[in-house]
Amino acid sequence: MFIEQAYKGNNTWWRVLITTLLTAGVFLINFVAYFMMSQEEMDAVYKTMSEVPNNLSLLINLSPFILLLLLLFLLVRVLHERSVLSLTTSRKSIDYKRILFSFLLIVSLTIVMFIISYLVDHSNIILNFNPLKFTILFAISLLLFPCQIGLEEYLFRGYLMQQIGIVVKNRWFPLLFTSIVFGLFHSANPEVQQMGYGVMVFYIGTGFLLGIMTLMDESLELALGFHLGNNLMAALLITSDVSAIHTDALFKYSGVEKPVDMLNEMIVSIAIVYPIILYIFAKRYNWTNWKTKLTGKIQAPKLQTTN
Repeated sequence: MFIEQAYKGNNTWWRVLITTLLTAGVFLINFVAYFMMSQEEMDAVYKTMSEVPNNLSLLINLSPFILLLLLLFLLVRVLHERSVLSLTTSRKSIDYKRILFSFLLIVSLTIVMFIISYLVDHSNIILNFNPLKFTILFAISLLLFPCQIGLEEYLFRGYLMQQIGIVVKNRWFPLLFTSIVFGLFHSANPEVQQMGYGVMVFYIGTGFLLGIMTLMDESLELALGFHLGNNLMAALLITSDVSAIHTDALFKYSGVEKPVDMLNEMIVSIAIVYPIILYIFAKRYNWTNWKTKLTGKIQAPKLQTTN
């Protein structure tokens, strides 16, 4: 199964420590810096970031993920002596159709929900389309978002979930731990500053969704497709002043977003939309044994002996 793939490699503690620090270090530094800064310093940082042209800012923010993802693959291959395939899936090969289906599902749901929202009330939604800027945004997004979401999925739902799982010998703890840490590492996002720490429920809930997908499907493919589709829509479809990333998207929300309203939207996503997504996946891929796959024990493979 997926977590047991870690047994295919060398899991000496110092190898795990080096890989974790080198690849998760950027998240750790960002997390620590955020809590060490005063409110005035954080406001100054956000102000400086807002003054950088949107596409340049996106390019600067996403570029490091290329090196970090390659570094993670290299460390898994060289230090842990196992393949990237074992970090991706428990199957014999990567199922790209799963990635595509998950990607198209979240893109379709996002567009449908946007259209419904627009038809109900579009008084604060303005057309923001600039052909040149949007073309550049589209190119940057297609090139760099796969690296950004790739690092997050391979690090949290892949490497860390597998390594923690074979240490604690169960599935529920790595699911819980990686989901919470995934959420906490988003605490420096601008919307957290605007709405308070209640928004962390959404990030942690999203971590749980992606973790459940991974454990139930025994692979990262669905999580990769979902995460990529979600981030692309966040960048390309509509932007606002409190978004995690400011982009030259097709539309912009020009109103004053009330924290209560935004939190309610996020709660609706977690309580209604996410279960629907899991239900669709469960029906399509015939998921069974939920309790075992999400909370069951992890056992090391038995060594084969010959007479």
